[in-house]
Amino acid sequence: MVVLGAVVIGILFVALTAYWLHRRLVVATGLSGWWAKAADAVLVVGSLLGITALLVGRTLDPSWSRPLGYAGYTWWAFVYYLSLGAAVIGLLALLVRLVRGKSDGPRRWVAVLTGVMVVAAAATTAYGLREAARPTVTEDTATVDKLPPEFDGLRVAFITDLHVGPAISPTFTTRVVEQVNAAKPDLVLVGGDLADGTVRLVKKGVEPLRYLRAPLGVYSVSGNHEYYSDDGGAWLDVWQILGLRPLRNERVELRRGGAVIDLAGVYDRTAPAPYHPDYRKALDGRDPSRALIFLAHEPKQAEGVQGRGVGLQFSGHTHGGQIWPFRYAVRLQQPIVSGFGKVGDVPVFVSRGTGAWGPPVRVGAPPQIAMITLRRSAVE
Repeated sequence: MVVLGAVVIGILFVALTAYWLHRRLVVATGLSGWWAKAADAVLVVGSLLGITALLVGRTLDPSWSRPLGYAGYTWWAFVYYLSLGAAVIGLLALLVRLVRGKSDGPRRWVAVLTGVMVVAAAATTAYGLREAARPTVTEDTATVDKLPPEFDGLRVAFITDLHVGPAISPTFTTRVVEQVNAAKPDLVLVGGDLADGTVRLVKKGVEPLRYLRAPLGVYSVSGNHEYYSDDGGAWLDVWQILGLRPLRNERVELRRGGAVIDLAGVYDRTAPAPYHPDYRKALDGRDPSRALIFLAHEPKQAEGVQGRGVGLQFSGHTHGGQIWPFRYAVRLQQPIVSGFGKVGDVPVFVSRGTGAWGPPVRVGAPPQIAMITLRRSAVE
């Protein structure tokens, strides 16, 4: 009943959105004839594709249905910008009406401005498709307290939020792996949200990750999306098979030249039982004189490790907002949207993510493969 209710609400939302856009793009502009029919046809077909995209990776096999997922989710990005533009034009029209009195019907300036807005929304979406398809390796440096001389200069590759499945293909994953390996990291960390869909349907899309290589190993944690369509533990078992050693509320020792540092990781903060994050289990009993690297999907999880001596936390989840101006909404929910920051006494690095969730579109938040070089504190 819960699933059926969610489906009904989803369909109703899509229908109301399409109807509202019809009112703003067709009725408010005075569009008529074949132009009106064409606009309505695009709204109907796009909405159907948008609904179908939600099934890819969950009910439909991406091996044949990914083009539907790609088109459907791209439609949602287009609708996002159409809605923003239509809302702004609608507010302008309302202000004009309040100032000048009752409107006699559609005004020419509304039609012209709406036409410009539709073209701009399409162009922005097209730009976002291109930007999302080209993750780049970014180089940064981070100072880590208590880092031994042997680890000074350690290169850490951090990838997160691939979201392979409905719109992101195995080819994309393979390209990311090649870029990571070409950068020659000493350690690879994987921050979760690698797949959208069930293990049965989407596993092939993440299999190229088995070819990630680093002398100190490849370690991972789960994100929130691993639990949306399947059992998150099953996905972590897949990471284990692929050589992405999952950290399930646990800590491991990394050794280099006789020195040791700690790497700890926990489940996502929204994970259901029995996968709740347990910070004490991951960190209790460690030697506090060692440097500590902490891996957690969400920046907000730094709140759970205050006073624990974390030298640097790696997180993803935010996508840097992914589609401007959504980053301002993300900032209301997470303490850091992208880049370096501090949550209490915990230094945090937040990646913009490597793939894209939902629409394979990024505007103002280019995808990244983060390469972080660790350096000792000047006082040590």
